[in-house]
Amino acid sequence: MAANPIQNLFRVPELKDKILFTLFILFVYRLGSHITVPGLDVGALRVAAGNLQDTFFGIYDMFVGGGLSRATILALGIMPYISASIMFQLLAAVFPTIEKLQKEGEEGRKKLTQWTRYTTIGLSAVQAYGYAVFLQAIQGAVANPGFGFVFTTVFTLTVGAIFVMWLGEQITEHGIGNGMSLLIFFSIIQTFPAAVARTWESFMLGEIGAFSLVALLAVVIGVTAGVVAMTMAARKIPVQIPRKVVGRGRIREGQKSFIPLRVNSAGVMPIIFAQSFIVVPGTAAAFFDVGPLRTLSEIFTPQTWPYYVTYGLLIVFFTYFYTAIIFNPVDIAENLKKQGAFIPGVKPGARTAEYIDRVLTRVTLPGSIYLALIALVPFWIFDIFNITTFFFGGTSLLIVVGVGLDTVQQAQQMLLLRHYDGFMKKGRVKMRGRGRYM
Repeated sequence: MAANPIQNLFRVPELKDKILFTLFILFVYRLGSHITVPGLDVGALRVAAGNLQDTFFGIYDMFVGGGLSRATILALGIMPYISASIMFQLLAAVFPTIEKLQKEGEEGRKKLTQWTRYTTIGLSAVQAYGYAVFLQAIQGAVANPGFGFVFTTVFTLTVGAIFVMWLGEQITEHGIGNGMSLLIFFSIIQTFPAAVARTWESFMLGEIGAFSLVALLAVVIGVTAGVVAMTMAARKIPVQIPRKVVGRGRIREGQKSFIPLRVNSAGVMPIIFAQSFIVVPGTAAAFFDVGPLRTLSEIFTPQTWPYYVTYGLLIVFFTYFYTAIIFNPVDIAENLKKQGAFIPGVKPGARTAEYIDRVLTRVTLPGSIYLALIALVPFWIFDIFNITTFFFGGTSLLIVVGVGLDTVQQAQQMLLLRHYDGFMKKGRVKMRGRGRYM
């Protein structure tokens, strides 16, 4: 019988230490998510937060595991760092200096990381100040409003964001998986048990029928399977590496490889961008009581067709936009040309770049439609069955599946490396026994 994969993870001492270290950091992050900012009435905040779920507040609150609605010291989460990273990624397409640093290897990455950290501190302070002003605007939420409360809140939340950034870096360096992604992953999944409990309670009270519950379970499983399949799907462009003379007459045989163009190269970013744009009318109407804004907010209210159509088109647009930012066919063509590699039937250089761009454009279309459906299907299902106790959005589902797959792949790579090292050691022992080991 095949060995239990969970047991295999803990049989490798190095991998076991990394997993336990990661779990410990997540435990510390979870503890910080229960410490409230001083001088605040959380009850009054939760009442106000309930009316802001379809605004920027609701989206941000999802990424930090409800930290904003509870006003914890880690309420900003890892999002300031993520925002700073995305900002430099987008600026690289505009400023050649940043693009040059990205291509300079380890030294360039270290400098960009330092800039990202400084930008994170600035973004955290600005977001903390805006959050403090928002808290003071809630009636009865702040016991002693004024400069003292604002200063304390800004300082506390900024330090908390820096601490979360440090936690993420520790996971990346000493744990398993990408620390920043795992913190968002953990923030999202920690809300699932409560949602499942509320759904079961509604079922027991007769608010949700048996058919609706079975349909909900089937949709969750089906959509998750679809996300996994599309996340792994890729169009492989064949690449031929010719035979080459290396060193003193040695010949390196030709090789065949491929360039994987993922159907979903942009990941979850198009949905995040689209959400940020689609909630603008509702966010503005929530804070500014102006007639035109209220009308626009009513038109783009969730569960309406103008909202669905606009949201879907924005996702398709931002899928192409972000793919163009992160994927440069010209650079790939140049790298292939430097290595002497080529795509069979395509001339090296500009023709190769045009071919890759054409294939990428075609592959991105089904990927963008898939992203739009993933984002919209949960809305339709919950409307049809009138389920309000449990919700899994396209954004959260893609993050959970993507981060989960990436972490599992890293663990599998470490297991394979461990088995390979063991195989090589056994081979050296055998050769030593035969007198052939030097």
